[in-house]
Amino acid sequence: MSMRATFLGTGGAVPTTARAPSAFLVNRDGERLLFDCGEGTQRQMMRFGTGFGINHLFVTHLHGDHILGIPGLIQTLDFNEREDPLAIHGPPGSKRHLRRLVHAGGYQPGFHVTFHEVAPDTVAYSADDYEVRAFETEHRTSSIGYALVEDDRPGRFDREKAEELGVPVGPAFGRLHNGEDIELDDGTVVRSEQVVGDPRPGRKVVYTGDTRPLDSTVEIAQDADLLVHDATFTDEEADRAKSTAHSTAREAARVARDADVRKFALTHVSARYATNPNPLLEQAREVFHGDVFVAEDGQKVVVPFTETAE
Repeated sequence: MSMRATFLGTGGAVPTTARAPSAFLVNRDGERLLFDCGEGTQRQMMRFGTGFGINHLFVTHLHGDHILGIPGLIQTLDFNEREDPLAIHGPPGSKRHLRRLVHAGGYQPGFHVTFHEVAPDTVAYSADDYEVRAFETEHRTSSIGYALVEDDRPGRFDREKAEELGVPVGPAFGRLHNGEDIELDDGTVVRSEQVVGDPRPGRKVVYTGDTRPLDSTVEIAQDADLLVHDATFTDEEADRAKSTAHSTAREAARVARDADVRKFALTHVSARYATNPNPLLEQAREVFHGDVFVAEDGQKVVVPFTETAE
């Protein structure tokens, strides 16, 4: 099952010609989940070929650079004759404001839109084999981050061992792999754990939105395949990072290091570094020695399963 993340907007509060405001899309085997929706997100979706068929929109907080793209996106979806419902999730206290954005100017979309307020440490959305979990963040308003967490997958099936135990080739293999025990014609019982290895972890993608570095992020991001963290400033602007409730690249890198993530993306880049983000990357690399990059608008990242990521 494929998973691909696209950075639609990687800039800070002030858009630049190089970076649009915040928007991040995950395509999980055709199911599209959008995280934040800054101004012009629908154009970025066209520009970078993600398609419009999003199933859910997850909003981290209500600052303009994270939500002002919602009216345009809603109307673009409507112009494309969308019929499927859309669920919009946001932090506590956000529902009425998100509803007003959807209906900006008195607009009435031709498809159903639902609104859901999500508290930290709860599940924002649950599917058959994954969840989107909300976690605590610290900004200047009600805010949350989101973690897409897949269920563990069954362990590897040992076909050779199964045949040695007398299991006939066919449907019995699938039953064993799915956790069932089977009885052979001679009455012998073959247990699933005899031929199936330990469960294998699913994938985890963590998106913080705007935040100070927090232990809650370290906890939810533990062993994440991709962490997308606010890294608005360099050390030289550390005081400003504190006063505006953002993170420096170095602070974000400490979170990535402590969580032992596999891949780490710096985003929400201040306009002062929009065309030259190297200072952010250099400071992050002094702390986090793994796979780290400053996200760029349009950048696509494939998120593989752990055993194929080495």
